[in-house]
Amino acid sequence: MPSYLVETYLARGHAGERGAREVRARSVAEELTEGRVRVRFDRSIYVPEDEICFFVFDAPSGRDAALAAQRAELDPIRIVEAISSRKEELRSKRSGTRTTTHHEGRGTR
Repeated sequence: MPSYLVETYLARGHAGERGAREVRARSVAEELTEGRVRVRFDRSIYVPEDEICFFVFDAPSGRDAALAAQRAELDPIRIVEAISSRKEELRSKRSGTRTTTHHEGRGTR
C-alpha cells in the first residue's frame, strides 16, 4: 500500500500539540478502516527549524490520505506520495531484484 506525507505547519511554540495530533490521526485512521477505507497512521516527523510536521499515512490513494488528514483536523498544506527505503527494500525482496544504496561500492577512508 502506498505511503503519503501530509505536510502541516506546526510552530515551535506549539510543538507540544504534536502528540494530540498523532492521537487524532491514529483514531481517524482506525475509524476509516472500520468503515472499509484501509488507512493506517504510521508516524509523524517534526522539523522544528522549518516549523513543519509531516504525518505519514499508508492509504490506497492520496484522496484517502487527504480524507484522514482533514478528519483529524491536521490542516494539511499538501499531500504527496512517498517511498521509503524500507518499502523499496521489501518490494525488491518480493520481486527478487536487488536495490543498491547510495554508498555501496565506495571505499572507506
